Amino acid sequence: MQVEFSCSRQSGRARTFWLVLLAIIVVLAVLFWPSLSYSPRQFEVQPPVPLRASVPDRTSWSATGGGLGGGQYSSLSRITPENVGWLQTVWTHRSGDFAPADAPQGGTSFEPTAIVANDTLYYCTPFNRVFALDPVTGEERWVIDLYAATNTERDIGTCRGVSYWEAGAPMGAPCEKRIVKGDMLGRVFAIDADSGKLCEDFGTGGYVDLNTMENYGRGPVAMTSPPSIYRDLVIVGSLVPDNAHTDTADGIVRALDVRTGREVWNFNPIPEALRTITGGSNVWSLTSVDIANGIVYLPTTSPSVDVYGGHRTAEMPLANAVVALNADTGAVLWHYQIIHHDLFDYDLPAQPMLIDLQRDGTTIPAVVQITKTGFAYVLNRLTGEPLFPIDEQPVPQSDIEGEVSSPTQPIPRLPEPFARQSMTRDEVFGLTWFDRAACRDMFDATRYEGPFTPASLKGSLIIPSMAGGGSWGAAALDPARQVLIVRAQNVGTIMRLVPAGKVREEGGRFDFLNRPLWGTPYRLTGEVFMSPLGIPCLPPPWGELTALDLVTGRTLWRVPLGYVRRGYFRSPSRWGSPGFGGPMVTASGVVFVGATFDSRFRAFHIDDGRILWEAKVPAPAIAVPMTYEAGGRQFVVIAAGGTAYGDDQIADALVAFALPATKP
Repeated sequence: MQVEFSCSRQSGRARTFWLVLLAIIVVLAVLFWPSLSYSPRQFEVQPPVPLRASVPDRTSWSATGGGLGGGQYSSLSRITPENVGWLQTVWTHRSGDFAPADAPQGGTSFEPTAIVANDTLYYCTPFNRVFALDPVTGEERWVIDLYAATNTERDIGTCRGVSYWEAGAPMGAPCEKRIVKGDMLGRVFAIDADSGKLCEDFGTGGYVDLNTMENYGRGPVAMTSPPSIYRDLVIVGSLVPDNAHTDTADGIVRALDVRTGREVWNFNPIPEALRTITGGSNVWSLTSVDIANGIVYLPTTSPSVDVYGGHRTAEMPLANAVVALNADTGAVLWHYQIIHHDLFDYDLPAQPMLIDLQRDGTTIPAVVQITKTGFAYVLNRLTGEPLFPIDEQPVPQSDIEGEVSSPTQPIPRLPEPFARQSMTRDEVFGLTWFDRAACRDMFDATRYEGPFTPASLKGSLIIPSMAGGGSWGAAALDPARQVLIVRAQNVGTIMRLVPAGKVREEGGRFDFLNRPLWGTPYRLTGEVFMSPLGIPCLPPPWGELTALDLVTGRTLWRVPLGYVRRGYFRSPSRWGSPGFGGPMVTASGVVFVGATFDSRFRAFHIDDGRILWEAKVPAPAIAVPMTYEAGGRQFVVIAAGGTAYGDDQIADALVAFALPATKP
């Protein structure tokens, strides 16, 4: 009897355990049903396109975009879809130049794309140092600290790359091969590519200070992107403080003599009558050069301040535009404005990409510009004429007193959008019922009338956000297949104009989404459209990789990219990850991309978007990869250092991958 009673008691405990476990599972299922039941939109994969054009060899990577015309493409093909799974880390270079997010000066963002020239790999760090490495082993050849070399106090900044120039007939003298770099103090440096020493004949002591030149406005100019090289000219843009004050420095683009630093020409996108009223419209991203036709292409940005334009009512056709200049003189050849009277901070964020498009047996010289709005604009690069129809469509109007919105915006019919551009209340996402309800409350409390809803006193939901859509480095272009690969993110921001008061007058706390707007009646407050759990309120995927056929304008495939981790929670891979950076594509059809917050580096097949390989890296690879051949092997290199803007994993790792010297 005692044995029977004991067995009965154990059986009862077991039933109780399973009942409690079942109840917990049911409660969790009900609680998390919004996310468990969510299925991201599906896209039908289209048949792969054939090779449509023969292209010149692009086996070198001597410029940040893979070439002077951009595109992030290489004709190297040792690494293929069949063998990419054998890739392994062959060296990692650590500069020591990083700071955590809680450092007194803030955390670092490690974003460079390395270049290989002069049989050497060159890259820059957030502490304004430039390294020269052996491209086979990763061993240091030289390093220069540009702050120390100029007796300047060290600061933290962003550097996305350096540029390379060499004389037509080098004789072995110093500085006949030069590395050119801009910095956060607005200085352009020329460095001997062989020794790492400053070229003293360039400017004053090896550099030109753009802040000593006439910039027609308040505040400093800086540089985060490398300049373009056209013959013996260094073409430099600038970064100005976003949403700081109305009369920010004008976004002047300058051509400097690469040997002396003398200014040869300059281009100012701000009309002369407005130069004491507004500024900006600068070029902080990469420019492109068509050497054969002697043209430089600029992706200009918003006039200041970005989200309020009551003071800038005159026409500004060169702002938020693709602008083609005569590369020898700086004269405007043509321009195409992509955003009228920008109130959204929709800068043109990426390098214009040059391609010869094949249509009905005809070759058309084209330039492709991706945008934060999720559209790609395809223009004839000699005339600026759109190669797909573009319609001026009505958009929501501002309700801010004194503001005069543009009644329309130019919307291309094709190519198809590569990012989410709108949402409905029913689409508001949440991990649980509770944070979904919180997201809906935020949605209901803001003004939202679809794309191009301007900032308001109530607070407006901006989709895509001011960070894109597409952002810097987000697109690669295969000129043989005529296919564009875009890394997009789908998040929103809430932007609110607040009547200026003591908070602004006394300084306040300013960051990326909270800005003073000096010279206007308002200040800007903002936040990412995100739940209390730190999950985006837009439905996933939050990061995507998309292939667009540039001949037809149609989407070939679209896949989620990456995942998100919050504490013990890891999102399903089908939800994707926000991020920055973008892809590179090779002639063999392999697309390499980091650009997520999950510390992974991946390879995809260009035909259908299926993943071929992935590797864990020391931190998020928020950069653009590059590839080169050295010592009989093809290398793929990515900066994996994270960014203080979106993640707490910060490092200093430049990682090189290659196939094994001998296949296992």
